[in-house]
Amino acid sequence: MTAVVPAPERPSRYRIEPTVMQALRNPRLLTREVLAGLVVALALIPEAIAFSIIAGVDPRVGLFSSFVMAVAISFLGGRPAMITAATGAVALVIAPVAREYGMDYFIATVLLGGVIQIGLALLGVAKLMRFIPRSVMVGFVNALAILIFTAQLPQLWDVPWLVYPLVAVGLAILFLMPRITKVVPAPLVTIVLLTGAVVVFGWTVPNVGDQGELPQSLPELFIPNVPFTLETLGIIGPFALAMAAVGLLETLMTAKLVDDITDTHSRKTREAWGLGVANVLSGAFGGMGGCAMIGQTMINVKASGARTRISTFLAGVFLLILVLALGDVVAVIPMAALVAVMILVSISTFDWHSIRPSTLRRMPKSETAVMVITVAATVWTHNLAIGVVLGVLTAMIMFARRVAHFVTVTRTVAPSESGDIAHYEVVGELFFASSNDLTTQFEYADDPEHVVIDMTRSHIWDASTVAALDAVATKYERLGKTASIQGLNDTAAAFRRRLSGNLGAGH
Repeated sequence: MTAVVPAPERPSRYRIEPTVMQALRNPRLLTREVLAGLVVALALIPEAIAFSIIAGVDPRVGLFSSFVMAVAISFLGGRPAMITAATGAVALVIAPVAREYGMDYFIATVLLGGVIQIGLALLGVAKLMRFIPRSVMVGFVNALAILIFTAQLPQLWDVPWLVYPLVAVGLAILFLMPRITKVVPAPLVTIVLLTGAVVVFGWTVPNVGDQGELPQSLPELFIPNVPFTLETLGIIGPFALAMAAVGLLETLMTAKLVDDITDTHSRKTREAWGLGVANVLSGAFGGMGGCAMIGQTMINVKASGARTRISTFLAGVFLLILVLALGDVVAVIPMAALVAVMILVSISTFDWHSIRPSTLRRMPKSETAVMVITVAATVWTHNLAIGVVLGVLTAMIMFARRVAHFVTVTRTVAPSESGDIAHYEVVGELFFASSNDLTTQFEYADDPEHVVIDMTRSHIWDASTVAALDAVATKYERLGKTASIQGLNDTAAAFRRRLSGNLGAGH
């Protein structure tokens, strides 16, 4: 009797290694994750404060939001090592609510935005990522790099002269440290050394404490005092929908970027509904909501080498510990150190290969145009959603124009027992852009009484093509001639039978 040996279980394409358990058993990996989380937490503090100011709320709102979202997404998200916290994109979208209607309506908007994100995730919106072309992705990455860099410029304008050498020294450490050792993240070394120098020598330079007041207590549950009416929904609905769309788009694009960097696959749908739940929790604790942060994610993944949920979880935990227990220490960190880290992130994020002359010469002009439009729109509006949507629309138009010229119609006339027959061979994919000119490709008046249209090497994709074929047949009928369409595959033939004669074209 032959024993049946079960086939080895196929590893899931979503299994990302090292896993949390592998990192916990490996001191070297665990140390890397812990230090990465600490670096991200330090970088999150001034960012969260700045985004709170953009949203028009107390700095504590952004800090609490970043803590809640980072911890929540570490359990709920589908992309390990990605950082989710309060962001400028979300702050810009919902800022008018706080300014015009107050804090209660602001928090209600965050809660509704999270609920909408959960709903969109369950509807499979994450699957739409497959329709974003590479040129848009490159434009998205380059625009983010530019925005990260320009966001540092206010910290370099009208400041004491000591800021500039501190930033230069910080950049030197960041570039040289990885060549010596990668055991300790270079950003952490930079922050510690520059902070120590400022404290020891008593230099007066802008620091984290200058950005806003740090909280003194834990976040508490916040129930917005707003009426549950259609009027309230009319006020917060548009802002919540915009917040949901911007947050999901930025999160899914960032997840795809991290997938490419780490050569792994992540669960986009899980990340989408995880973001929605994290926003609901953020609003429940009085936070401003947010989404994935490209800058902090790049610090975590590229600069610090983190790969697991441990770094994301600890980023949130360290953030709370730093602002509550070590607020006085954190306050003296010079902004120059964080500016140097973010400049390095912007340099490493930018796809320099995409703008090399050799690349531009090889790349189709349409692809380059899509990338440039995505970058320009994103940088001009400071809104990633607008830039990506415009880029995708441009790519669609360019594609439709290019494909429209791929259809050819060849005419031959051959004798037969019943008389001459005009034979037309149509080659190419027929849809609204390519089929509009189809009716002009036939010699109606000069053709014999019998016409054959051979569709063997083409395919019908939409109603516009069926209408065009109906119009061709109708024109021949008016001249007392017959046109038969042959060679359609079963799917295309069934599609034409269902629509033919019911579209009003040619009648």
